[in-house]
Amino acid sequence: MKKEIDLVHCSLAFLLLLPAPLFGQSAAIQAVREYREAHEAEIVGELVGFLGLPNVADDLDAIRENAQALAGMLRRRGIEPALLETGGAPYVYGERKVAGAERTVLFYAHYDGQPVDVERWVGHRPFQPVLRDKSLEAGGRRVDLPAAGKFDPDWRLYARSAADDKAPIIALLAGLDALAAAGLEPTVNLKFLFEGDEEAGSPHLAEVVDAHAELLHADLVVAADGPSDPSGLPTLYFGARGIVSVQITVYGPLRPLHSGHYGNWAPNPALRLAQLLASMKDPESGKVLIADFYDGMRGLSDFERQALEAAPDDDAEQLRAFGLAEPEATGKRLALINEPSLNVRGLRSGWVGAEARTIVPDLAVADLDLRLVKGIDPREQVARLVAHVRGQGFEVVKEEPDLETRLRHPRLARIVSSDGYPAFRTSMDLAISRAIITAVEENSGRTAVKLPTLGGSVPLYVFTDVLEVPTIGIPIVNHDNNQHGPNENLRLGHLWSGIEVLVAAMLLD
Repeated sequence: MKKEIDLVHCSLAFLLLLPAPLFGQSAAIQAVREYREAHEAEIVGELVGFLGLPNVADDLDAIRENAQALAGMLRRRGIEPALLETGGAPYVYGERKVAGAERTVLFYAHYDGQPVDVERWVGHRPFQPVLRDKSLEAGGRRVDLPAAGKFDPDWRLYARSAADDKAPIIALLAGLDALAAAGLEPTVNLKFLFEGDEEAGSPHLAEVVDAHAELLHADLVVAADGPSDPSGLPTLYFGARGIVSVQITVYGPLRPLHSGHYGNWAPNPALRLAQLLASMKDPESGKVLIADFYDGMRGLSDFERQALEAAPDDDAEQLRAFGLAEPEATGKRLALINEPSLNVRGLRSGWVGAEARTIVPDLAVADLDLRLVKGIDPREQVARLVAHVRGQGFEVVKEEPDLETRLRHPRLARIVSSDGYPAFRTSMDLAISRAIITAVEENSGRTAVKLPTLGGSVPLYVFTDVLEVPTIGIPIVNHDNNQHGPNENLRLGHLWSGIEVLVAAMLLD
């Protein structure tokens, strides 16, 4: 009997992977679209105003100004906001109860942003939003912001946090406006939690969730963060990688030395660091060579593997768009994001370009990020890396070494790391997972791309492990949005479709 039940269970699960039937959009989504088409200038105008507020995560005065602005946006929708204080960036909370609703959905997003390198933004400053008729890479030209009328869906709005993560917040609010204008109610109670220091590693999220567990309790958390699939189809992710950052400093002479007088004699820390980093990855397979790096990794279920195989394969298009001849791991799909990774995100030693000088550098620094999957602990992964560095003949220290330490150890590396956070994963086959898949596909009339893991890191483990609530991501922004980099942008067509797909999540059966 159990075997028969398992077969039925697997069959039902497999049906969720098949393309959605060719049905039209629901009447509610059609009403949302009609509202959006009549109010595009207002929606973009609210987003432009929000993007004009600097929001780098470590600028607490600016972050608080963003929080107050966001609270005002909720209040204008009849939602009384609350600022959940942390001693740092406040969390903005709001809720709306729906008569007769049996489920509650908590929508999570963040309103802070990454640091900016002003010099690398083309034609404007990062917090002065600019509209272009297409992407910069395609030769996009500036467009004046229309006061009314239609906006071309291929236009792009350039500003820090245009995609990550202020656009989804505006999409949620516009969705509420659209439902209200049509006289429609969500089918679930709504809660909103907007974070102000996600880009700083969410240092307060766990304590906020623990302190306000009853307030935040829900049947489902929907994370409106991350890029959608390049296919343009609605996207759902059921997990995200964790992350821990590591900085490695390799030491040379106490001060930079003349490379003619001391080159080939004084050890060069830049070369030694390069050799150390090269020892960490196989150049052919791309596999990390640190011992036990993949140990504990929880594999994908048959259902998750089938969902991954059913996702569109656009690797070739992405390679071309990024100017890459082949991926790091030859022949491997971007599905490698379901494995842990080691990335060198920055290097510094000496000077380059017009500032270059003939010296042996005094030190070399590499910043790494280690992406984690379910089953791998951040501290354990750092310990594995430290053991590897020691295995390459380095003495490893945590503090800046004094002269005696430098004289005792020919190869010396200082390693410091963040606390990081683990990955999360929600089963695709839970009843609530099936409900959100159905709601998105039936309301949008389109097949959803269902991903076991998002490549980026979002600290959603707090909701699944602390609050013990299933958590699913619904990203809406274009994949080529320059997230975290200069010239971050949002394609307006993705904002339009994003409003509809997030409203669909408010219409669970």
